[in-house]
Amino acid sequence: MGVTLRQVKKSFGDVDVIHGVDLDVAEGEFCVFVGPSGCGKSTLLRMIAGLEQTSAGRIEINGRDVTDLDPAERGVAMVFQTYALYPHMTVAENMGFGLKMNGVPREEIAAKVAEAARILKLEQLLDRKPKALSGGQRQRVAIGRAIVRGPEVFLFDEPLSNLDAELRVEMRVEIARLHKEIGATMIYVTHDQVEAMTLADKIVVLRAGRIEQVGSPMDLYRDPDNRFVAGFIGSPSMNFVEAEVRGGAVVAPVLSGRPIPTSVRLPSEGSKVLVGLRPQHLSVQEDPDGSLVLDIRERLGGVAYDYLMGPSGEKLIVETRSDEAAPEGARVRVDFDPADALFFDAQTEKRLR
Repeated sequence: MGVTLRQVKKSFGDVDVIHGVDLDVAEGEFCVFVGPSGCGKSTLLRMIAGLEQTSAGRIEINGRDVTDLDPAERGVAMVFQTYALYPHMTVAENMGFGLKMNGVPREEIAAKVAEAARILKLEQLLDRKPKALSGGQRQRVAIGRAIVRGPEVFLFDEPLSNLDAELRVEMRVEIARLHKEIGATMIYVTHDQVEAMTLADKIVVLRAGRIEQVGSPMDLYRDPDNRFVAGFIGSPSMNFVEAEVRGGAVVAPVLSGRPIPTSVRLPSEGSKVLVGLRPQHLSVQEDPDGSLVLDIRERLGGVAYDYLMGPSGEKLIVETRSDEAAPEGARVRVDFDPADALFFDAQTEKRLR
């Protein structure tokens, strides 16, 4: 049960935008589609909703083939980036309008609206018009309109992108709490990997209409399959340093040129590889002979980010929590535990294991 995609494809004329996607979303799971702009995540969501026709393949919802069904017959409710509320209606009327159009009795509509308002803490706002609401409140009304329909699957298309930073954090918590309370299957599209990491049971990383990797947030963070996933998941992004295989180890000039021991299967002697290191796995030491220069330091209170520059323009970000740090402009070196390093083939960008 849940949502199943089998070899799902989408083309606009001669242009293929979704290339044979296979995916299983379990019942009750919170699944997030994440990727850069233009990767096909919203198109895939709209295909599940029935708002885009599927060019090939099959879509099932709770074991039912819905590939050719109209949106209203699929048992889904969609929350859009824009709230799409009727300005002349109250919050209660907006939330219950779909049920009213389907001929649901007034008492049943009132009960469902009241329950949705309780879940979303909208009880005091039911008589207000949208113009009297904040952006976060309007988005909660849009979510409430989806809840009252009692769908099998909730679909969210970048619902927080119109909110300011503080409201985004607040609404992330609200959506996580909503999923915990009602336990419905939810599929959520975002380009923000922080939203993906904090909300998802399962993340689907998309690039150019293909799935790069599927897994839990921490699985993707700790065990990425390729450079793209490693760089996309995690904030700040992973550092990548050019290196070479020498004597069964990896040598990166910008990392002091010391051999990095590893148990992974390396390519042949002299092959180019990439070393991946998270900013929090590096430490900075002032060193007059160091190959790096501390260019800029960003202080964010309890944490700071050091932006380092190498002799050939290499860039590294280091997360630090110490006030005793090298000054900007100083020559430095970085230290790290070799066990924290990930290695990628420089040509294919696939992870070396």
